[in-house]
Amino acid sequence: MTRLDTRTLDTARDAARDALAGYKSLLMVCAGTGCVAAKAFDIKETLEETLADRGLADDYLVVATGCNGFCAMGPILVVQPEGTFYQKLTKVGVAKVVDEHLVGGTAVVRYLHKDLASKQPIPKMEDIPFFAKQELIALRNKGLVDPGDIDSYLARDGYQALRKALTTMTPAQVLDEVKRSALRGRGGGGFPTGVKWESCRKACTNGTKPYVVCNADEGDPGAFMDRSIIETDPHAVLEGMALGAYALGAAEGYIYLRKEYPLALERLNKALAQARERGLLGDDVLGTGFAFDIRVHRGAGAFVCGESSALMASMAGLPGEPSAKYVHTTEKGLFGQPTVLNNVESWANVPPIIEKGGEWFASIGTGPRTAGGDLANDPWSGSSGTKVFSLVGDINNTGLVEVPMGISLREIIYDIGGGIPKGRGFKAVQTGGPSGGCLPAELLDEPVDFDTLTKAGSMMGSGGMIVMDQHTCMVDVARYFIDFLKDESCGKCTPCREGLIVMSDILDRICAGKGREGDIEILEDICGAQHDGCLCQLGATAPNPMLSTLRFFRDEYEAHIVDKRCPGGVCKELITFTINDDCTGCVLCAKRCPTECIDGEKKQLHVIRQDDCIQCGTCWDVCRFDAVTIE
Repeated sequence: MTRLDTRTLDTARDAARDALAGYKSLLMVCAGTGCVAAKAFDIKETLEETLADRGLADDYLVVATGCNGFCAMGPILVVQPEGTFYQKLTKVGVAKVVDEHLVGGTAVVRYLHKDLASKQPIPKMEDIPFFAKQELIALRNKGLVDPGDIDSYLARDGYQALRKALTTMTPAQVLDEVKRSALRGRGGGGFPTGVKWESCRKACTNGTKPYVVCNADEGDPGAFMDRSIIETDPHAVLEGMALGAYALGAAEGYIYLRKEYPLALERLNKALAQARERGLLGDDVLGTGFAFDIRVHRGAGAFVCGESSALMASMAGLPGEPSAKYVHTTEKGLFGQPTVLNNVESWANVPPIIEKGGEWFASIGTGPRTAGGDLANDPWSGSSGTKVFSLVGDINNTGLVEVPMGISLREIIYDIGGGIPKGRGFKAVQTGGPSGGCLPAELLDEPVDFDTLTKAGSMMGSGGMIVMDQHTCMVDVARYFIDFLKDESCGKCTPCREGLIVMSDILDRICAGKGREGDIEILEDICGAQHDGCLCQLGATAPNPMLSTLRFFRDEYEAHIVDKRCPGGVCKELITFTINDDCTGCVLCAKRCPTECIDGEKKQLHVIRQDDCIQCGTCWDVCRFDAVTIE
């Protein structure tokens, strides 16, 4: 590969675009982790073989992209530039797409999304509700670039923001644009990014060189935003870090990557090698004399290492334990030097901010605004830009979404997410990971932003969003998150180490039908002690799932303790499944029962033998006539 400088970057971009323009269509096969698990590489190989058999290999380019976002529908193929979206594609379907669509000019209805089946002959992906309300900034290149080919990124104006900064802007001007954008950290804390950078720059005295660090440790259950961004568009993160390094005067950067992310590591290492080879990282970036390079540090998977001081201790070879924040990491962080730590999504937002300006980014979302509409001086006011969420749980359209700040929970869950499967009722949504809270149906119309979620008893967090239907026990949900945090606590401070164990024990008793009067009050007291006395935010925010479920679903705790009943039908010791007169005798429950404890003839009322029932709930899940009830 030829090394690039500020003059030849456009030439490389134009050459990459010309190479792509030589094909009739680009066949973009999603190769994010979800689709890879669904055998996306087999689809890609079959597609290439089919094109070769038809003599079309030179007419169409098959590209393995990163995550397309619509994870529930993999394997996915998108025909560009038409934008035709094929889902749950099979090897047989590949031949149909080639023959009927590419050659015949008519989309293959069988593999279209249900909202596109009537839109012929060539429907577009943008007509699918899942995509219609999204606004892409951090995920601007999802499904459009090959994460293993730097030219694919250059063709999408990659590294243009870096060139703009190095040739037309001072470091102070870059920092000022980030401040003007009012970008708040997407890792969970929501700290104003520009303020953090400015604090670090002020701490660099007497020639001190700071570090820039990317937190890719992402360990929240149900969260895969940062991993997907790296797998999809690694150069966006590298360019953002290079811009931050220029603004701060840093020469070294690190990406702290969770060890469980092998695909992200593979693509990241390839992107780093290509960036160095093209002169976009190294001793002389784009021929400007600016020196900056990035190394990957692999984390062992401890959740606590997502906390800034624990992460930096881990990188330095010390135990991954947090430290008291008397001195901020912007003043004394990695190896005792001033350090800026932002997460993957935050860094991916920086290039478009520099390219389009801070005011552009601040105009999206819910602020910051003054009454007259001008940008406010308070970097904490409002929530500007977009946010990436992993939408999972009891939801029809699981996947990765990016939406403008201020969109309502209802729009995300019902318009984008497609609502709750099997027509069941919505019960709660958990936002913010293990440190977040569970919000009920009455808050579905609340806007999704930093301040509103915090006020409601939850938090933005890094962007995990777990939807729960009516068949969920909120006491069991609180127990799950408390147990997770108990296992992940470093044990350094007493309130966290002991408090989580005691809360877990009490919740175990309640779910086993052995709850006692006063248990709720004890749980509340422990939550308060942890919030006030823990060393880091893992411990201080650990009670949030407990507090939010107590706040909005207190009746379920009381039902467990007083009535010895689980309204959600989850806690085995507190439920009995029976079959009522609505039974049609379809025998589906009997066929699916793992212990074969359901008796009855076809088209006759069935009966559950209680002595053999293990309360697994399979009969309840499969019954289509609401004939299975919980007592």
